[in-house]
Amino acid sequence: MPNWLLPENIADVLPSEARKIEDLRRVFLDHFRLYGYELVMPPLLEYIESLLTGAGQDMNLRTFKLVDQMSGRTMGVRADMTTQVARIDAHLLNRSSVTRLCYVGNVLHTKPSGLHATREPIQIGAEIYGHAGLEADAEIQELVIACLRLAGIEQVRLDLCHVGVLRAILETDPLAKQQENILFALLESKDIPSIKSVSEGFSPEVRRALQVLPTLYGDVSVISRARKELPNLGGVMSALSELEYLANLVGNDKVTIDLADLRGYHYHSGVMFSAFVPGLPNAVARGGRYDHVGEAFGRSRPATGFSLDLRELARLMPVAERKGAIRAPWSRDAGLLSKIAALRSEGEVVIQNLPGHENEQDEFDCNRVVVFDGEQWILQNVG
Repeated sequence: MPNWLLPENIADVLPSEARKIEDLRRVFLDHFRLYGYELVMPPLLEYIESLLTGAGQDMNLRTFKLVDQMSGRTMGVRADMTTQVARIDAHLLNRSSVTRLCYVGNVLHTKPSGLHATREPIQIGAEIYGHAGLEADAEIQELVIACLRLAGIEQVRLDLCHVGVLRAILETDPLAKQQENILFALLESKDIPSIKSVSEGFSPEVRRALQVLPTLYGDVSVISRARKELPNLGGVMSALSELEYLANLVGNDKVTIDLADLRGYHYHSGVMFSAFVPGLPNAVARGGRYDHVGEAFGRSRPATGFSLDLRELARLMPVAERKGAIRAPWSRDAGLLSKIAALRSEGEVVIQNLPGHENEQDEFDCNRVVVFDGEQWILQNVG
């Protein structure tokens, strides 16, 4: 095997893509700051107990594990940064007020999440802690749309769901509650025949509701249909009202509802959403409410947030135009060095040709050159 061969779904990031990713990172973090989000930097490795707290079985399977040679304990390479940030809020900051935190960094997955997905996403996200009201969910969804617009993507569709619908239905039937994990998987795949088979013996109301849930997707009119076709339970109606409120804020033409899209069901505690954009079959961003995660860190706090993969988003963006640059000869002449320093202080890219070499730069268009006119070093256009 060649020494340069990388593992499957692991790849180097070359200059043109790296610049797009870095530009997105800077723009997003600056935009988060305008909303009052504070940047945190969790570690790449943690003991597995804290890393997977409240994250569910899916995250456990996605996490690389290793033994710490200093302590002998099992550690994990983070596959998601959300629980780490929740730990920081609950255990380290320990504030009583609303806290807004943001983060960015590489995560590692044991298996890719999709056909062409990388196993080393660059995750960026924002979280709000300490407010249980829908205002926090609305701000997070507004932030997602704003970030995608900053990336040049105007056509954004939010797909909304709510874990409270299924949980309220299952709570009325102990037998159905025992089959929660199986039902969750069948609902997510919209496998109605299997749902009919598994739900034999459930109460008629619950069985019918489970068969209806996979059909409740589409525009916001789904909410009205759900009110008619699902059991009139407090938890169900409350969840539908929350979805309606958020859909109205975003704009009904930009929202779809899918009451069986339950990815993250065991992790989330309320509204969930996925952001879809043209050119990408999978969601470009995901988020939602996860109020229970902080409990394991000794402090239960309302929480909602979102994250996305900068590498995946960068692939949707057009090839960036080459940046104008200045070429200069190699010399230790004081006048030349002073000229180069002055240009760089003005934000110009100045590339000095090393002796005997012609620079090949994919990133830069050297459309100007520094030359000596017999008296001083001056800037000239090329061509």
